[in-house]
Amino acid sequence: MPSQPSDTSTTCGNTEYGRKSFKRSRSHFPDRITADGRDGWPVEAGRYRLVASRACPWASRALISRRLLGLEDALSLALVDPLQDDRSWRFTLDPDGRDPVLGIRFLSEAYDAREKDYPGGVSVPAIVDVPSGKLVTNDYQQITLDLATEWRALHRAGAPDLYPEALREEMDVVMAGVYRDVNNGVYRAGFATGQSEYEAAFHDLFRRLDLLSERLSEQRYLMGDTLTEADIRLFTTLVRFDAVYHGHFKCNRFKLAEDPVLWAYAKDLYQTPGFGDTVDFHHIKQHYYRVHTGINPTGVVPLGPDLSGWLAPHHREELGGRPFGDGTPPGPVPPEEEVPPSGHPERLRLGS
Repeated sequence: MPSQPSDTSTTCGNTEYGRKSFKRSRSHFPDRITADGRDGWPVEAGRYRLVASRACPWASRALISRRLLGLEDALSLALVDPLQDDRSWRFTLDPDGRDPVLGIRFLSEAYDAREKDYPGGVSVPAIVDVPSGKLVTNDYQQITLDLATEWRALHRAGAPDLYPEALREEMDVVMAGVYRDVNNGVYRAGFATGQSEYEAAFHDLFRRLDLLSERLSEQRYLMGDTLTEADIRLFTTLVRFDAVYHGHFKCNRFKLAEDPVLWAYAKDLYQTPGFGDTVDFHHIKQHYYRVHTGINPTGVVPLGPDLSGWLAPHHREELGGRPFGDGTPPGPVPPEEEVPPSGHPERLRLGS
């Protein structure tokens, strides 16, 4: 196996760490793919390829959105190995270690096609223009919002409205808090190099989780009775919480499974088509424990926790709600995109 990277060579969601303090950088390629093509990239079925890692919470947002909206045929998917080397995210899951559509071995090749000798980190999610082989955007915050709004003409029949206009002002406030204290907060805690820095992130994280637990105690989803982008953004952190953030990132005031409301909410989402069927726990654990060598220099991957609880009853349906609003659940996962058995909770019981 090629040498593993330092903690700064390749990134997940534009992460910069390994310095005195953790920093998440802005997307260097913020172009947007829009219905009117105003940035030079018009929405077009079959033109673009989403490159994602099932290990990365920021990329997982795009995987879930794509499934819920039924964009599988319009926006093809390339999955990268959860382990990287110093040449960036790699396509070693594909035959001959080369993406069959883009014809490249490393995601950095698409970055180089867009900007030669690009000095920044190579991050996922990324959307690549297939005809030119050039990276279009790595703006993980905007990609899913555009999938929900700009790509409407290509949505499946019955696709949910993940960014409803009437709720956007409140949603943006909710999502900003989730991003700052939860999505990014676990990383601030995990990569802190000083006690005060760690404690500030720790307290921000659990203060926000307490508020979210209170909010969700009387409503099924963050914005009320139906699923939205806000739930996707919170879920991708919660589904990794006990497996990696609790121990690996020292976010250990409590486990997710010890908060009855958040645990039931997360299980509800996991068992909803479009959410759990994109999650690969094997990829998640391999990535965090083997790539973050600054935190876990031995590369030892823990056997626990027992993940079978993700399949247990959650009883959130007692709160009512209509997960997909006036729409319908997505269809079956395309066979070529199914998560391997090694990534399912029933195959990852403690000690198995």
